[in-house]
Formats: sequence, structure tokens, C-alpha cells
Amino acid sequence: MKRDEVLNYRPGPESELPLDEGEKVLAVFTADKKRYWTDHAVLAVIGAVLISTVLFWLGKPDQVVIASFAVVVGMAARGLYFRSEAFARRWQLTDKRLIGPQGKQVMLLQISGVRSLMGDVQVVTTAGDKHLIRHLADAGPVVREIESAQAARKLVAK
Repeated sequence: MKRDEVLNYRPGPESELPLDEGEKVLAVFTADKKRYWTDHAVLAVIGAVLISTVLFWLGKPDQVVIASFAVVVGMAARGLYFRSEAFARRWQLTDKRLIGPQGKQVMLLQISGVRSLMGDVQVVTTAGDKHLIRHLADAGPVVREIESAQAARKLVAK
């Protein structure tokens, strides 16, 4: 049986593609601690509200407190378990491409859209691939930096 390549993933700079000769890094985007925990807290609240609604609908209001508590504990445990991986991931914006974790890359001229989704940035390619830069302190400036680098690359390509 062949080992699945997903199991070989190691977050951090070792998993990133190397820079091309003469390629310049314009910015590096990493997860923000405050945003990471805020995202988990929001998901915990949404989960608690949903489970409470379902339990009321099922006629079991006596179980709302323990179920809501379980959702909050579960999200906290998830946050603790995945934090080292989330903070090891980084995206590098260069003058040619956007380099992400696990060997991901998007050439600047292949980006069809960049948008902010709460604290994250979604990058969509002309082929329809979607990449998410997660848990950013402020997504707006990241969107502008990527769009600016893309505009500069278009000028060089002409």
C-alpha cells in the first residue's frame, strides 16, 4: 500500500517552494494570534446557537446548557490542537507569484480575483482554483498589496 502524500505534510518554510533566481519577496502574510482565537470564538458561539435551536426544536431544552458547553470546549480543543500548524503557515508575495504552504503557488498574472472574507483573503485563479490566506489581522491591506503586485507584474509583462 502506498503512503498518502498528505501524511508527509510539514508546515513551515521547509514545505514552501524556493524562490526563483532574482525573485524578490514583497510581503509575507502569517496568521495573527488574536484573529485566530477570535475566529474560533465566533465559531463556538455560532455552534452553540445552532445546537440550542435544534435542541429547542426537538423539545429538549434541558440539554441546551451542556450541549453549548460541549461546543465551546470542542472549539477550544480544536484551536489548541491546530494552532502550531496555523501559525507555521505563511504566504509570500513576490514580484512574480504568491507562494503558499504545501507547495502552493499562484502566478500573479493568473489571479482573476482577490477578496476579503472576514479576516481571511480568498485568491481565485483564472482556472477557478481558490486559495485562502487565513487568520489575518487585517485583510484589507493584504488584498491591496496583492492587487498592487499584480498590476505591477502586468506592466512588466507588456
